Amino acid sequence: MNRIAPLRLAPLAALALFATACGAAQRAPLEASMKPMALADAPPAPLQKNHFQQDRMGTVSEQAMREILASPVFLEEGARLGIVPVATRYELDQDVPLTRVTGRLNDDLTSTGLFEVVSEVTTDWPGTRSIAGLRELATRYRSEYLLLYRHRFVDRSRVNGWGWAYMTIIGGLFVPSQTIESAGVLEATLFDVKTGTLLFTVFERVHDEADHTVWHNDVKLRRMQEKLLDDATRSLADQVVGQMRRLAAARPEKKDEAVAAAPTREAPALAEAGPAQIVAP
Repeated sequence: MNRIAPLRLAPLAALALFATACGAAQRAPLEASMKPMALADAPPAPLQKNHFQQDRMGTVSEQAMREILASPVFLEEGARLGIVPVATRYELDQDVPLTRVTGRLNDDLTSTGLFEVVSEVTTDWPGTRSIAGLRELATRYRSEYLLLYRHRFVDRSRVNGWGWAYMTIIGGLFVPSQTIESAGVLEATLFDVKTGTLLFTVFERVHDEADHTVWHNDVKLRRMQEKLLDDATRSLADQVVGQMRRLAAARPEKKDEAVAAAPTREAPALAEAGPAQIVAP
């Protein structure tokens, strides 16, 4: 009988212990736990090196390229500008320029006051047909910059709806059965003679088409292109002047030079005066 009593009391003791633990848990203060903040990885460093081996330049080293790209770009004050017409490549062209575009560019750039002298450049002067020839010509003109101008046209002609008149033979000779089309681009590039770099390039695109008879279409095409050049010259000149002004605005400010004080003559040192003597009359 004495051994059975403790066995009966064991479940009651376990139940009392469980109730006590639950009560203690209910009385425990509520605390909010904060997890460590997830910090983002540091952003990757910007790419500064070209890893494509085939992109290596043969005439400019990597160090020189970085030096050129890191240097400021601006228009020097009091510089001289030469305007050079080129034909197909950036080299001296022996043909006489037949366009009036360079003359208009000369007038507009002169009126800006950004250059000490603006001059059209003759290309008949002896020189090599290369970039070196352009630099030599600029040196003869004492010009720090050259504005290289050229234009190119693509022409096309086709038979239009009046083509049925060819069936009448006679009518085909007098109706405007030929459509002449021409598209072109005017280009101006500023060449820095001292550094050999190009500071900007601007384009002005033109296009026109017209119906004509079959007679003298080469003359009609030339007149069309001359008109396109005349009409586009103003817009091209405005673009060039705008780019020039931006380069002039990017010119670094001159450092204030210390004003040297004019030498002043030191006053002679005065001897220490002794006590004044009173001379009796």
